[in-house]
Amino acid sequence: MASEPESAGRLAGTLAKVGDAVMIRHTLFSLPFAVAAVLLETSGRPSGWKLFWIIVAATGARNSANALNRLIDREIDAKNPRTADRPLVRGTVSATQLKVFTAAMLGLLVLGAGMLNPLCLALLPLAGILVFGYSYTKRYTWLCHYWLGLTCSAATLGAFLGISGYLAPRYLPLTAGVALWVAGFDILYALQDIEFDRKEGLHSVPARFGASGARILAVLSHAGAVAGMASVLYFWPETGPGTIASLIVCIILLAAEHLIARQGTAKHIKIAAYGINEFIPALFLIGVALDMYLM
Repeated sequence: MASEPESAGRLAGTLAKVGDAVMIRHTLFSLPFAVAAVLLETSGRPSGWKLFWIIVAATGARNSANALNRLIDREIDAKNPRTADRPLVRGTVSATQLKVFTAAMLGLLVLGAGMLNPLCLALLPLAGILVFGYSYTKRYTWLCHYWLGLTCSAATLGAFLGISGYLAPRYLPLTAGVALWVAGFDILYALQDIEFDRKEGLHSVPARFGASGARILAVLSHAGAVAGMASVLYFWPETGPGTIASLIVCIILLAAEHLIARQGTAKHIKIAAYGINEFIPALFLIGVALDMYLM
């Protein structure tokens, strides 16, 4: 029998491999906007209890969605040279391990929603449709990028609902901004797969409209994203210089993202779509936090 340290080591190794398979570090794409929503709605004085369960629910939703995507797209990933090296395709993680991880993450989502309020619990079926549906949308519509955006932005709306227990119109512009931000960089990322998507009959904005059309739609999506993020200045009077400064930096980064993506290589597109965008949610949160606590 293996000793406890050996068992613990194997478990840690497995979790690390699963985390790599689902890109768990990209949870950062959702959480800062969700935390910013909490700060906005509570004027910077959130309940630690609610904040904790919002983070639990958002983490569960994001990671279950990505794990499901890996499982559902396994055959497609194996055919695509860009994704053929993913852990599930290579066999460094098994489908069973990802299924167990998915179930655990869905459990976190349900638990987090249940600990917040009845509205969050009642909306779980809608969250399930978003999470389960994303991986199939590319088989039917080029709007798949916007479905992904809606799925990611559910964390922002869920944070608002978790705090207040009701849906207010002021929650929607920021939520839409997050959705358009995700859709925009996902369109840029899909530029790598134009020929593969067309060959396999998969749908995407680049496959439908070509590289030039995709870049235009990505720019328009990010313009809408900036408008949605800037809406907090109108709906929450506590915001001000800190948020404005963070928005200016975000605009500069988004502009740089599109310029870098125009280089067209896989390296440039990856930097543009993922490298740069890892900073934008954190910058937005920092700007909101500065206004709440220092300005």
